[in-house]
This record gives sequence, structure tokens and C-alpha cells, in this order.
Amino acid sequence: MQMYCVKCRAKRDANEVEEVTMKNGKKAMKGKCSVCGTGMYKIGAKPTM
Repeated sequence: MQMYCVKCRAKRDANEVEEVTMKNGKKAMKGKCSVCGTGMYKIGAKPTM
């Protein structure tokens, strides 16, 4: 799944992607950047693997 990495300032493929529910009840996808390892989130996304 592609997400935006703030550290790399580019869209990157994410590793270790999992679906999480935030405190406000919205669904999000959480993963790590495949290049730098920074945590990334995509709010409101559906799992596409």
C-alpha cells in the first residue's frame, strides 16, 4: 500500500501495514516507510493488499 512519508516527502510503499481505529472512531491504515522506517498513517483508507 502506498502512503505519504513526511520524512522522505514522497509516496512510498509501506511495510507492516495494519488497520487501526483512532480515538475519534475513524478507521486508518498504519505502516512503516520502506526506505527510512518512519511511521506513516492513511486516514479513512481501506485495506488493499
